[in-house]
Amino acid sequence: MSFRVPTVAALGAVLAALGACATPPAAQSGFLSNYSALTPEPATLASIRQNRDEATLANVDRLALEPAVFVGGAEEGLSAEEAGWVLAEVDRQVCYELSERFTVLEPSQPGAQATVRMAVTGLSLTNPAGSGLSAVANWFIPGPIGVRAPGSTGGLAAEGELVLVPDGRQAAAITWARNAKVVGFDTPSLSRLGDALQLAEPLGDAVGDAFAPEGREVREIADPDPCARFGPRTRPAGFLARMATGLYDPGMSAAPRETSPDE
Repeated sequence: MSFRVPTVAALGAVLAALGACATPPAAQSGFLSNYSALTPEPATLASIRQNRDEATLANVDRLALEPAVFVGGAEEGLSAEEAGWVLAEVDRQVCYELSERFTVLEPSQPGAQATVRMAVTGLSLTNPAGSGLSAVANWFIPGPIGVRAPGSTGGLAAEGELVLVPDGRQAAAITWARNAKVVGFDTPSLSRLGDALQLAEPLGDAVGDAFAPEGREVREIADPDPCARFGPRTRPAGFLARMATGLYDPGMSAAPRETSPDE
């Protein structure tokens, strides 16, 4: 038996089909200070609505990043440890992207011109058994696109805003939701958090794009790295594990949120 490598045209057709199956928007959670100016972005794999004040954003460089939170019962059914993993990965990915466009400060540091607030508003779990079967099936599919067992995929929804200091006026905001696809690039996982944790990365990309002023170039990461408290930017072990097994392993790719003795 032989397999044919998909042509560029075939891959394009698949990606077009995926784009046509965008995740439906999540309900407003009430977390944002203002929803009135949000407008839908062009169809992508995610559902995105955003608002941005370009003139104001152009004058913002120093941001304080508050820890992400759950709202609306999005953490229901998760253990405290699992909830910490999700919030930590959202913190990580959002910080990484913002630090390429802004000077990122901890909430306690003085001098911030604005504060970024993030909330996880929805989460659906990955089915580990279905993901395991998907990983086996993908060994027989050439090319980068894989398949997932129907009903086995998870998802993530979030909201965030950039508000000015000290008046709290909203200068940018985003609502974002995405489900892992049955056909696409989302890696199966034996963890029920697998898809939610992986989707934190495109969430971070979207937040960075939504909050950065038009035309601001990506900058070198500051030294010391302002996002070091969230874990390393790259996890080579996680990439190698995916290559070897076809599975996403949170323990090798993500980082748990550190908790204080009071938490």
